[in-house]
Amino acid sequence: MAGIELAEEYFELYGRKMLEEEFPELLPYIAAGICGSGSDCFGYDDEVSRDHDMEPGFCLFLPGEEVVDRRKAFLLERAYSKLPKEYKGLKRSLLAPVGGSRKGVLRTAEFFQEKCGSSDGYLTLTQWLQVPEYALAEAVNGKIFLDNYGEVTKIRERLSFYPEAVALKKLAGNLLIMAQAGQYNYPRCLQHQETAAAQLAVNEFVRSSLNVLFLLNHTYQPYYKWSFRALRALPKLSYEAELLEFLLISDNEGSAEEKQKVIEGIAADVIDELIDSGLTSASCGDLEKHAYSVNDHIKDGDVRNLHILAAYREV
Repeated sequence: MAGIELAEEYFELYGRKMLEEEFPELLPYIAAGICGSGSDCFGYDDEVSRDHDMEPGFCLFLPGEEVVDRRKAFLLERAYSKLPKEYKGLKRSLLAPVGGSRKGVLRTAEFFQEKCGSSDGYLTLTQWLQVPEYALAEAVNGKIFLDNYGEVTKIRERLSFYPEAVALKKLAGNLLIMAQAGQYNYPRCLQHQETAAAQLAVNEFVRSSLNVLFLLNHTYQPYYKWSFRALRALPKLSYEAELLEFLLISDNEGSAEEKQKVIEGIAADVIDELIDSGLTSASCGDLEKHAYSVNDHIKDGDVRNLHILAAYREV
């Protein structure tokens, strides 16, 4: 059973009853669900990932102390701690994981402040440019089972994806790195017989390609170890995952010519998607020209005039 399913089933069997019987006065203000850090919050958990952080439980989100005071929050925490310690063969940990508790009673404002630097999900364009993408993914992943107050749902909607200006700035920067690392530097490094540098160029191309593919799908890229798994589930260009994997695991001697063809093929696919989406006015196979064209499509003048790499971030 996947972690999200486990959490919802555990909540419906034990959590909802606890809330209805012991805290009916808090029900209008509570949100319950599972989201945040951990493979279980993305639905990526498996037998391997069960060796840590995988346990029955859920998050109970509370508004500020002016709505639910500290004593009531404490009583709710104590009631949560008394729920069954084992379910479906999995035991709840007695120790919080590194970084603090990921389940149990949480203040909504504190959770989102920790994830994105904003307690209510409102970010300036400058803040949007600075928040790590994996953290935004953690703010909106998982599933909310109950939200009578509506606060958590509204914040997650505000954070659902980048504003257009920020998305285009990030797209432009990563397209430029794709061009420089893959189309330009990879073959030049090989000509210099710098095979290690050539592989670094490939790595940069792959990382930027991943960023671009997620941006074109209007989806946050999760933490790097889940990027390929997440890519395979995207509606657009998911088949690129196999090609990007080939670039990473093949050598730069016997496979060099094939790798250059793959790089140009991925570039061509991305350019086709840019054109189909109306994001570029360029008409060539050079990703660098498309990068600057995408940047020119940014309507916000302040963001458009920033350095083209101003929003380039590694996940």
